[in-house]
Amino acid sequence: MPTEPERIDARGLKCPLPVLKMEKRLASLPGGASLLVLATDPMAKIDIPLFCRQNGHACTASADGDVLSFLIVRG
Repeated sequence: MPTEPERIDARGLKCPLPVLKMEKRLASLPGGASLLVLATDPMAKIDIPLFCRQNGHACTASADGDVLSFLIVRG
């Protein structure tokens, strides 16, 4: 049974803060754990998937209005 993903609410924060918060939280999670990151900085759309690709994490992005959601699975 999958557990609820951990959440980081980085809405209103400017990059690189959403990525830094995500990086710190991911470091404390076991492999396969999921993390949901909410952000409003348009740069997050580029920075978060790039960080995930470079570090072997899966990332699915979606948008609801100006809120970006990233579901990350730790590699």
